[in-house]
Amino acid sequence: MYFQIKKIVLWPKKTEYPPQIIPFKTGKVNIISGASRTGKSAIIPIIDYCLGSDTCSIPVHTIRNSCEWFGVVVSTPIGEKLFARREPGTQKTTGDMFVLEATNVEIPREIVSKNNDVKRVKRALDELVGLTTLDFDEHETGNNFKGRPSFRDLAAFNYQPQNIVANPDVVFYKADTYDHREKLRNIFPFVLGAVTPDIMAKRHELEATRKELLRKQKELSSIQQVSMRWIADLQNKVSEAKELGLVDHNTLITNDKNKLIEVLRKVVKISNIETHVTTEAISDAISELVSLQQEEEVVSLELSQLRKRFSEMSQLKESSTKYQGSLTIQRDRLKISSWLSEIHDPNHDCPLCGNHLNTDDVLNVLNDALADIEKEAGEFDNIPVSFDRELERVRNQMRVTTEKLNAIRIRRKSLEQKSSQVRIRQYEVLKISRFIGNIETALNTYDQIGRDSDLINEIDSLKERVSVLSQNVSESQIEGRKKRALEIVSSNASRLLPKLDVERPDDPIYLSEHNLSIYVKGLDREDYLWEIGSGSNWLSYHVAMTLGLQQFFLNLTDNPIPSFVVFDQPSQVYFPKRLAASGSEPEDLEFKDEDVEAVRKVFEVFSYVVNKCGGKLQIIVLDHAPETVWGGIEDIHLVDEWRNGKKLIPTEWLH
Repeated sequence: MYFQIKKIVLWPKKTEYPPQIIPFKTGKVNIISGASRTGKSAIIPIIDYCLGSDTCSIPVHTIRNSCEWFGVVVSTPIGEKLFARREPGTQKTTGDMFVLEATNVEIPREIVSKNNDVKRVKRALDELVGLTTLDFDEHETGNNFKGRPSFRDLAAFNYQPQNIVANPDVVFYKADTYDHREKLRNIFPFVLGAVTPDIMAKRHELEATRKELLRKQKELSSIQQVSMRWIADLQNKVSEAKELGLVDHNTLITNDKNKLIEVLRKVVKISNIETHVTTEAISDAISELVSLQQEEEVVSLELSQLRKRFSEMSQLKESSTKYQGSLTIQRDRLKISSWLSEIHDPNHDCPLCGNHLNTDDVLNVLNDALADIEKEAGEFDNIPVSFDRELERVRNQMRVTTEKLNAIRIRRKSLEQKSSQVRIRQYEVLKISRFIGNIETALNTYDQIGRDSDLINEIDSLKERVSVLSQNVSESQIEGRKKRALEIVSSNASRLLPKLDVERPDDPIYLSEHNLSIYVKGLDREDYLWEIGSGSNWLSYHVAMTLGLQQFFLNLTDNPIPSFVVFDQPSQVYFPKRLAASGSEPEDLEFKDEDVEAVRKVFEVFSYVVNKCGGKLQIIVLDHAPETVWGGIEDIHLVDEWRNGKKLIPTEWLH
C-alpha cells in the first residue's frame, strides 16, 4: 500500500510561535542525524501516536510539555492526509484528533479544536489500506487475539526502534508484549497473502454451513428414529381402517411399506365419512340424524348469505343518508350567494361591510356552485322504493331462515337425547375423523424422511457446499501458500546478507511465523537469532529481514502494509558510546575504519532496496552517524542535522 511520510508537524503550546515542520521525501532514504538527547528517538512514537496508537509513548517533560498537538502528513494514492493528535497532558492518551485531506495539505498555523476522534481515524485507516472486516475467529471462540486485522496491527512491520533494531529476542515492533505477539501470529498468514479476504469469508461461510448441516442432520436423525416402528404402525392403522369401514374388508395387510402407505393415502382422500357407513348399521334414527345434519348445513349456509346481503344493504343505505345530509349542509352554506345576488347593486356599496363591489365574478362562481349542489341533491333526493322493499324482504327471509335453523337444531338435539344408537354413531364419526387426522400427520412425517423430501435435499445440498468450501479453504493449500511466501521473503533477505556485516553471509535466513523470530539455516543445524552472538549479526539480520518483507509486500496484488520503514539508531552496535558522549563535535571523532565500513554497508543496503523498489518504498533513519559515514550514497536525503543546539524542539519553545 502506497503510504509514505511527507511531514512531521509539532504545534507549540506557545501559540505565538509557528509549528515545527520536518519534511521528508517519498521513495528515498531520509536521514535525521544528530547527537543524543536531541529528540530523534521521539520520531517513531510521534508517527505511531498520530496514526492511532492506543497509548502515547512520546517522551515526557521537554517534548510533551512544549507541544500542544503532534501531527503527521502522509502521501496516499488519493492525496495527502494530515493526522494530528492532541498532547494528552496528565492522561495516558487522548482521542482528540484533527484531520485534513487534500491533494496538497496546507499546515494550519494553529489547531483550535478537534474535528475527529481516534476511533473514526482508525476505521478510516482500515478502509484506506483495504483491510477486511471479517475476523479470524470463525468458530466464535471469543479469542480476542483472533479479531479482525487492523491498521494498528500492521505497525509491526513499519518501525525498528532502538530497543528492537538489534534485539536477538524480538524482531517486530511491540512483539515483546504478549498481546501484540499473539495477535501478530494470527494475522501473519493474512499479511503474507496466504489467507485472503475471500478465504476468510469462505471460512466463515464454511463454519456457518457446517453448523446448519449438523442441525439438519440431527433433525433428520430424530425423525428417522420414529421410522423404525413404522411397518408395525402402518399395519395397525390399515387394520383399524378396515374396522371403521374406511377400507374394503378384503384388503390384505402385507409387509410392503409402500402398499400400506398407498392404502392409507386413499383413506385420507375420503371426503364424506357418512357414505362409508354400511346400510346394515343405519337405523331410522340414524337416517333421520344424517338427514338433519345435511339439512342444517344447507340452512346454515343460506342464513350466512342472507346476513351478508342484509349487512351490505344496510351499510349502503346509511352511507346514502350521510351523503345526502352532507349535500344539504353545503347547499345551505351557499344559499347566501343567492341572497347577495338579489340585493347586489353594482352602483352601491356592500350592505354588510361597506366596501365597494366592483365585479360580479365571485358571486357568479358561488351561484354556479350552489346550482351544482342543488342539482346533485335533487338527483339524489331519495333512495328508490324498490330498495326498501328488497331490504325488508331480506330481513323477513333472514328471520324465517333463522327460525327454520333453530327448529332443525331442536329436532336434532331431541333425537340425540332419545337414541343411544345415535350417540354411538356420533362417537364413531368423531373417532373416524381423528383417525384420518392421525394418518395425515403420519404420512407427512413419512414424506419428510423420504429420499425425495426437502430435508434430505437440503442436507445433500449442504454437504456439497461444505465439500466445495473445504477445498477452497484447504489448510494444506494455505500452508503451501504460506510456505512459498516465506521462501520468497527468505530469498529477498538472503540476497541482502552478503552486502552487510555478518559472519555467515552465505547461509540463508528464514522467518519463523510461530516464534516470530529469525533463524539461520546451516549445513547441519538451524540457529535462532538468540543463539548467534554479536550485535552486528543481530543488526544485519534485522535489516535484511525487515527489508525482505517490505520487498515481498510490494509485490502482492492486495498489499495493506504501509510502504515505509523507520530505523532508529542502526549504528549503535558499532560506536554508540563515543557518539552518545560526543556532544556537538562528532566530526572530530576518530572511528575505526572497519566500523565505519560496516555502518556504511547498512546505508548502502537501504539505498539499494529503495532504488530496487522504484520509489515505492520509503526508509527513514534516525542515527548518530554523521554525513562523513554515509555521505555520497545514492537516493539518500538528509532531512536535518540536530547538533550544536539544534533539536526537535526549538529552543525558544522552552523559555
